[in-house]
Amino acid sequence: MLLSYPGLVRQFNCNVSGVIHVGGHIGEELEVYKDQGVRNLLMFEPQKHCFDQIVERSKQMGMTDIKLVNKALGSVVEEKEIVSDPTGLTGSLLKGKEVYNFPDLDESKWTHREMVQVSKLDDEIPEDHNYNFLNMDTQGYELEVLKGGTRVMEKIDYVYTEVNKVEVYENNAMVEELDEFLNGYNMKRVNEWWHVHGWGDAFYIKTDLI
Repeated sequence: MLLSYPGLVRQFNCNVSGVIHVGGHIGEELEVYKDQGVRNLLMFEPQKHCFDQIVERSKQMGMTDIKLVNKALGSVVEEKEIVSDPTGLTGSLLKGKEVYNFPDLDESKWTHREMVQVSKLDDEIPEDHNYNFLNMDTQGYELEVLKGGTRVMEKIDYVYTEVNKVEVYENNAMVEELDEFLNGYNMKRVNEWWHVHGWGDAFYIKTDLI
């Protein structure tokens, strides 16, 4: 998380009832959520070797009441290959492009391949859910996640997401596309951080909560 979750909550006086985290990697954010009192947490991670680390980490931290799901999310239910470096950090359902030019991430480093189950957010969460904060780190697949969660999004007040100005991954959504989609839910981009390579993080909030 390049933008501070505690900082955003303080700055925008966020009243977080529950967090959906898509792309949990190995659970680096678990400590932040625990420290911030987030108990209603649902985390998705498709890569099995990463998911297993999240499970173990959450047990060690005593976070036994959170929900963990070993799936990817998108706009179509399917089985799809994810390609990554061995750490799982760069795992994406899209083929790499500009990411191959990042330091230490040339194409030869992408040696991990895994078939994963892709589900839709609307199929994973009931209508009466009480999550209102969505965090997405899916390496260019964020818009597809949103398209698969149009019903869930009706109750989301805050979206923290990775964004792109260039094709870090082939055909990844650009930040303007996320702006347009989230504007349909009366959400506005209010904070952002950009890396020199054309990717970054952004925070969106319902306009009536600004």
